[in-house]
Amino acid sequence: MKEQITTDKAPAAIGPYSQAIKCNGLVFVSGQLAINPQTGEVEGDIREQTKTVLANLGHILEAAGSSLDKVLKTTVFLDNIEDFAAMNEVYATFFAQTPPARAAFEVARLPKGGLVEIEAVASAE
Repeated sequence: MKEQITTDKAPAAIGPYSQAIKCNGLVFVSGQLAINPQTGEVEGDIREQTKTVLANLGHILEAAGSSLDKVLKTTVFLDNIEDFAAMNEVYATFFAQTPPARAAFEVARLPKGGLVEIEAVASAE
């Protein structure tokens, strides 16, 4: 059974999608931007945006009964691949123990002028 996950601790979906879906012991978190949930604005440089994105992912995972420690796979979308090293420094602080599998790509543009977007799949068990 598919369960929609929502929390007001992270930005609301800005289109016809869910913050996350929980199904068969997994949580699929939609790509998160560095949107401040209070203002709706993307704020900060690549390091600050990466921190905000991962905090938002964490809030959504908590609402699903999971956590960043249970993330199995992430996909990172960067506005500029030159930001990879700076993003990676912050990312490493959130996944110090047994980091998840990951792919990272440069994309032409991200919504709201974001510099980074990250989606995740985590265990709900």
